[in-house]
Amino acid sequence: MTTKREPRYDVIIIGAGVAGIYQIKRLADLGMKATVLDAGGDLGGTWYNNRYPGSRFDSESYTYGYSFSKELLNEWHWKERFSDQSENLRYLNYVADKFDLRKYMQFNCQVEAADFDEANDLWRLKIDDGRELTCRFVIMALGLLSTPTRPRYEGMDAFKGRSFHTFHWPHEPVELAGKKIAVIGTGATAIQLIPEIANKVKELTVFQRRPNWSAPLNNSPISSKEMADIRSRYDEIFATCASTPGGFEHEPDRRGFYEVSRQERVALWDRLYDEPGFGIWLQNFREIFTDEEPNAELSKYIAERIRQRVNDPVTAEKLIPRDHGFGVQRVPLESYYFEAYNRDNVRLVDISEAPIEEITESGLRTAKHDYDFDIIVYATGFDAVTGAFDGIDIRGIGGKTLRDKWNDGPSTFIGMFVHGFPNLLMPAGPQSGSASTNYPRGIEIGVNWCTDFLEYMWEHGYVRANATLEAEERWTKLVTKMYSKMLMRKAKGWFTGYNSNVDGHEHGKTRYFVYNGGTPKYVATISEVAAKGYEGVVLRSDPSVTSEFPVDILDSVDGVRVSK
Repeated sequence: MTTKREPRYDVIIIGAGVAGIYQIKRLADLGMKATVLDAGGDLGGTWYNNRYPGSRFDSESYTYGYSFSKELLNEWHWKERFSDQSENLRYLNYVADKFDLRKYMQFNCQVEAADFDEANDLWRLKIDDGRELTCRFVIMALGLLSTPTRPRYEGMDAFKGRSFHTFHWPHEPVELAGKKIAVIGTGATAIQLIPEIANKVKELTVFQRRPNWSAPLNNSPISSKEMADIRSRYDEIFATCASTPGGFEHEPDRRGFYEVSRQERVALWDRLYDEPGFGIWLQNFREIFTDEEPNAELSKYIAERIRQRVNDPVTAEKLIPRDHGFGVQRVPLESYYFEAYNRDNVRLVDISEAPIEEITESGLRTAKHDYDFDIIVYATGFDAVTGAFDGIDIRGIGGKTLRDKWNDGPSTFIGMFVHGFPNLLMPAGPQSGSASTNYPRGIEIGVNWCTDFLEYMWEHGYVRANATLEAEERWTKLVTKMYSKMLMRKAKGWFTGYNSNVDGHEHGKTRYFVYNGGTPKYVATISEVAAKGYEGVVLRSDPSVTSEFPVDILDSVDGVRVSK
């Protein structure tokens, strides 16, 4: 009889960001042999890499932090309602050091490939330093927005000045004073960056393909007294987050849009627009997400607020989206973004009117003009959600690649399993409840569920877990059906998988990336899956059994337990 090979690790976690840090904490507490691999030079994920000026939370800081430790909650003082990158990174380092998690982490460690060994029910990971690591389970703690995309202009390597994507903003200070700067893009990142640097540079030219709806962040410091009050209410705060669709403190207005007068609606919008955070998006009427008429009325209101903030009427109109309504994509929050265009040293170039033709040695050329710059900043977004997965050659049963399986869009079971890729878990994967909600709250839900599942596997001696095709198809159909009710289905954004800089992600091919049922429904669903013995997942205890059984046979056959 052939001896089955045992893996080096019980679990390998890929990614040392917010999800990876919490996941290794849970596994270390259970005594599992686990490690974290990260391509970066240190922990932090998003907050390690995104160091561009203005980078900060758009979730309230105190709802973004971890909730698992009362001691941690009582120790940490969030300095701002919406904390910036440096503070966020300091927080994550504090957490890792407090709980002694660094010893489990390996940095500058790029995973190039992951192959499932069917004979031994384990994963083989190939690292860029030549090593091969084995584990029973792989947990993909990859950021939703962790694979930057650059535009595909001719001559990008010809530019003699400095150029970089915002994701790769240098760790050392960048001298901006007296410089002529180009920012290409007006998405969420650019909306944070532009007002932060506008008063520091000689000239700032913004190249916009499509305008983006945005609303004021209305950030402010958090005093010691305010922080003490927040600490006393943490249980209430997290309970509220757990009860709202978006996982924030912001609860939708319980009134129907058509139940109140126009005057009452405007009064609500005036109040929400001037309040901190996502209130104007998430405390609004539910109909704005599903009904064209309410959404159009709200969009007109936001457009008028933009006009009030931009002095030049021509520029104002260029900053108002025409191809989608307010709130049908994740709304970037800004601090004096629109006011930045009132400065004499800031100009807006509409590249839908004059496309960029090439990058030159001295700057760039549009169809109408040549521009000279000292620095070009590409604020051109990310290959969202699945991009980080595509960056690893992941092969499951029969050598099939995950990239090929997801070529037309992801298909998962509850956003955590992929049929044909046993023992691969995603606590915040595509079609999970994390992407469309307050991300850390979603992360904790996913990590806790995955950890409970692993405990169950270990307690029962199971060595393989594979979602059934039926369960995967059922979940993906549910996610797809939810899109049919949402206005977001018509928008060009990462919620629908649109990215003109990624082959195959052009407009017209919707990718169903997010679960739109809200946090309470998602938690109820995954809790039911667990309560029914992980229904929809085939669990196997005998590595010598090579066949898997359909979901309609006996519960147990020759060491194989099938969840129906």
